Amino acid sequence: MRTGSIPWNELNDGFVVAIHIEAKPDEAEAVAGLLAELVAPTMAEPGVKLFLPYRSPTSPASFFIFELYVDAAGWDAHQQTKHFHDCIKELLPRVTKRERVPFVPM
Repeated sequence: MRTGSIPWNELNDGFVVAIHIEAKPDEAEAVAGLLAELVAPTMAEPGVKLFLPYRSPTSPASFFIFELYVDAAGWDAHQQTKHFHDCIKELLPRVTKRERVPFVPM
């Protein structure tokens, strides 16, 4: 896993994916655990700059993930990893919503 900070000019250089997830009733803790387990292996991928999951303090079943990749190929590679597939297999039955929106710098 990377250590240290990323210079600000590198943070706006890449491919961003914003993800909103809503957990089913009584599944929020399981979803939180799955997302937490995904951080370390995802941050170890060469095409990943940041993978930051967040949980709403006012709506604990609502999650947001900020993903920053070197490029679109980094996102594609992430989606082919075993840890991603293992997580998705466990995650999807536990959620009512999973919206993924990619962005590029202006």
